[in-house]
Amino acid sequence: MLNFLGRLSGIATLTRAFVDAVRGTPARILDTRKTTPGWRHLEKAAVRAGGADNHRMGPYDMIVIKDNHITAAGGVTRAVERARRQGHGRLPIEVEVTHKGQLEEALGLGVDRIMLDNMTLEEMEKAVARVHRLGSERPQIEASGNVTLAKVRAVAETGVDQISVGALTHSVPVADSRSACTEPRREA
Repeated sequence: MLNFLGRLSGIATLTRAFVDAVRGTPARILDTRKTTPGWRHLEKAAVRAGGADNHRMGPYDMIVIKDNHITAAGGVTRAVERARRQGHGRLPIEVEVTHKGQLEEALGLGVDRIMLDNMTLEEMEKAVARVHRLGSERPQIEASGNVTLAKVRAVAETGVDQISVGALTHSVPVADSRSACTEPRREA
């Protein structure tokens, strides 16, 4: 039980550090699908306890079109059209893009969210500026890919709406029960 609570406390604690790092920006921290098998609901609850949001619980509440889907379908447009044809028109659609060409293609499709994956800060800034030119009808912008605590503030300052951080659940350190005590532990 101690290990179980230590892991969930570690998730909440790390999440709070990311949330605090972007304080004062409009960016929200999100978790990802990368959870421990059988623990998804608990780990996502720990993320919420740390002050962040859940990306999605599963494929039943949002369609996420990733690079492998785009490759298999033959492009962004075909992947989005295929998702819509298969009766998923009622679900929000997010498209992962890795370069300007994919961004432009996704913007013409009326998707709900665009994930800027593994882009440099300069590439993100340009992509965010491009999306923001669409005004109030623009899709949400999510940054993803190797986001660390050291660079999350810079990512937030590009103007993205959300930042997904896989490390919140897949690489979290277990909280040490001794560090949670309000008084320092005294050795005998």
